[in-house]
Amino acid sequence: MIVIVCLDDKKGMMFNHRRQSRDQVVTDRIQKICAGKRLWMNAYSDKLYGSLEGMDIVVENDFLSLAGSGEICLAESDALMPFIKKIEQIIVYWWNRTYPADVYLDLDLSQWERKERNEFLGTSHKKITEERYERRI
Repeated sequence: MIVIVCLDDKKGMMFNHRRQSRDQVVTDRIQKICAGKRLWMNAYSDKLYGSLEGMDIVVENDFLSLAGSGEICLAESDALMPFIKKIEQIIVYWWNRTYPADVYLDLDLSQWERKERNEFLGTSHKKITEERYERRI
């Protein structure tokens, strides 16, 4: 499966049961990546991303267990380590800031090979970095 996450500089994902930030350009990029594909998410993510068009959105609490090979999962608050063997790629959107956080990405990205890195101007952030990682063989 392919996992999409949004992180601050310390790999923070959420604070006080809420996403740290959001950005329309990131949402547009996610929509482009998922066009014509299946996108898995939980009910919390559905509130923001559930109206994306051009893809098959599946909302399940145990979406990481259910997603198959090559399918895309948007993980805003979920532990990924229990699914490490299923993850083929990780797409990270870095906010390039540090926010308060109490939920952090539980994977060590240094164990993955970075294949792509792009920076772009967001609507709420002057710089957002998109990175794509693949499992090291």
